[in-house]
Amino acid sequence: MVDWKKYECREESEAVMKIRPERLKKGDTIGIVSPSSPPGREELEKSLLFLESLGLKWKFAKNAKNIHGYLAGTDEERLADLEEMFQDPEVKGIICSSGGYGAGRITERLDMGLVKDNPKIFWGFSDITFLHTAIGANANLVTFHGPMLGPNVGKDTFEELSGKMFQQLFEPMELHYTEAVSPLETIAPGVAEGELIGGNLSLLTRTIGTQFEIDTSGKILLIEDIGEEPARVDSLLNQLRMAGKFNNVAGIVVGDFANAETKKKWTLTLDEVFDDYFKDFTVPVVKGFKIGHCEPHFAVPLGVKAKLDGNEKTLTILPGVE
Repeated sequence: MVDWKKYECREESEAVMKIRPERLKKGDTIGIVSPSSPPGREELEKSLLFLESLGLKWKFAKNAKNIHGYLAGTDEERLADLEEMFQDPEVKGIICSSGGYGAGRITERLDMGLVKDNPKIFWGFSDITFLHTAIGANANLVTFHGPMLGPNVGKDTFEELSGKMFQQLFEPMELHYTEAVSPLETIAPGVAEGELIGGNLSLLTRTIGTQFEIDTSGKILLIEDIGEEPARVDSLLNQLRMAGKFNNVAGIVVGDFANAETKKKWTLTLDEVFDDYFKDFTVPVVKGFKIGHCEPHFAVPLGVKAKLDGNEKTLTILPGVE
């Protein structure tokens, strides 16, 4: 166990702690929303069996199954669904059906006061990173970076550990990531403590220059992505670097970068790209975490205190629920 006492005292004097949503109980109702692209219908229906296995009831937002081109409904429909689920007293937690694209189109209009006044579990990843970043900063709410219903839970590739990660919603549990989960590699050594933030690298860079620009100062930054070849990952990291997002970061957790292969004859490897950016850091940077578009997917709360140990290659995260 990590001794957080000294750290907690320092943190309380430096920042307002984020709100942890109330834990789930068996029999609670989960609201299903589609803030981005439409999920696969068959996979979505199959994922409901998993929710039932957790002892949960579920209800779809009014427009959650809509299709509007590459979006799951119009901006107005997706925004209305999200706000309705936060307001609905029957709904104790919200899970996103899928990622894709579109969450950023509605974030500016989301009533953050409504979200803050109705704190509850909000779970998803990938394109949902834009909402995680905005809600964490503007509604002061802890959210959860975890597998979604259609593209993850509802597929035959969904692994047992990914399913077990949902247990963190039912009790305040400290999470410990070690090499028992996956091989890890230290790019830069050291030990860091700070608020865990981040998510999908592409989406994090899209916040720059907006009112939802990610604040990395004194925080542990999680990055992951899919379908981005090394040159593209290089450009995304360079954008964060030039925006000053690495200047005062406490540490970096490099999650899974799926489908990063390139057909180009001349290329750097992804490992070489990470080394170029991180090997001279004076704060810990560790890669190899199964967090992202992968199986298993180690789900984590965002907005809570974490400790990244680059010497021992461990990540410890405080509970995300009350």
